[in-house]
Amino acid sequence: MTVSEKVAYLKGLAEGLGIGGETKEDKMFTAILEALDVIAEEIDSLDENQLDIGEELDALSDDLADVESIVYDEWDDDEDECCCDEDDMFSVVCPACNEEITLDESVLDLGEIECPNCGEKLEFEFDEDDEEED
Repeated sequence: MTVSEKVAYLKGLAEGLGIGGETKEDKMFTAILEALDVIAEEIDSLDENQLDIGEELDALSDDLADVESIVYDEWDDDEDECCCDEDDMFSVVCPACNEEITLDESVLDLGEIECPNCGEKLEFEFDEDDEEED
């Protein structure tokens, strides 16, 4: 039974007992019942607001989960595309100093670099057939 229903029951009891006349006690009971009725209406209004807020909170929580999914998935994808990915790294040996140098594809696309160890000019040429074989 809700608070409003309990107050309505008390009002019915008061009417059944004949309370509501002009005596001091009757006036007091009537005032108490009216105050309880106002309190019950406020409680019902708060319950409705609570349900509305709960629904809005659920919707916001779902939206936040979607945003987190997008943000963290993109962040994870960025880590996968790191320039240091071993699949995109190549090792070459400098003919002048015989030191092994690790390069990524973007450096090889330049066509030439200076050896970081000895300063010798290193040139790179690619054949489309070589890339297809890999």
